[in-house]
Amino acid sequence: MNEQRITIDVNGAAVAATVEPRELLVHFLREQAGLTGTHIGCDTTQCGACTVAMDGRTVKSCTVLAAQAQGHQVTTIEGVSSPQRMTPLQQAFNELHALQCGFCTPGMVFAAQALLDRVADPTEAQVRDALHGNLCRCTGYQNIVDAVLLTARRAKELQ
Repeated sequence: MNEQRITIDVNGAAVAATVEPRELLVHFLREQAGLTGTHIGCDTTQCGACTVAMDGRTVKSCTVLAAQAQGHQVTTIEGVSSPQRMTPLQQAFNELHALQCGFCTPGMVFAAQALLDRVADPTEAQVRDALHGNLCRCTGYQNIVDAVLLTARRAKELQ
């Protein structure tokens, strides 16, 4: 195949690798960068488990070729925070038990944060709409919605 050398800024560090033209970003992140927080769920954009931020915009990394990310900044769930210092949204997820197996959590966090970045005080309907491209097989979604609303409420109180 026509392999090519690419370099992607992943969580603030340059990751260089040789990839095949058809290699997906999700596989690059997991196999080349060693970041397994980006999950492979469906490879068809249905589940959202592979969601990352590319240049600040959420994308499902199973629909982006690694070569397309050449020269871009990619943030995975590992780059959002550290275990010692979670974001307010991650803290709310933890407090309200908005995760069980954790498989969907990266996608839920990215989708919810994208909403909160656009809408400071979302309604429950807006939260549910923002999460619609992310499937969870464990929680029933209510605790996830509650965590997003709690995060918004706390941010509003700080203003």
